[in-house]
Amino acid sequence: MTQITVEELAGLMQKSAGITVSPETLEAQSGTGFDALGVDSLGLLGIVGELENRHGTPMPPDAERCKTPRQFLDLVNTTLMAGA
Repeated sequence: MTQITVEELAGLMQKSAGITVSPETLEAQSGTGFDALGVDSLGLLGIVGELENRHGTPMPPDAERCKTPRQFLDLVNTTLMAGA
């Protein structure tokens, strides 16, 4: 069963959105909006695209509209578990 971790999301934010946030900070601020962390809609779209490429599973359109890392991880992990 594949799950996206906070560490993986932090890496994706670095790679796809150019935003460096430590996994510890991301975990502590998982309810903070992506915008407050410096990730805009194009950055989030890049993260979603990278996940789709890595896992070969289309992400739901709502993934691009998630407001917080926690909301994003919950949605993406539910999608990945359903496809497993």
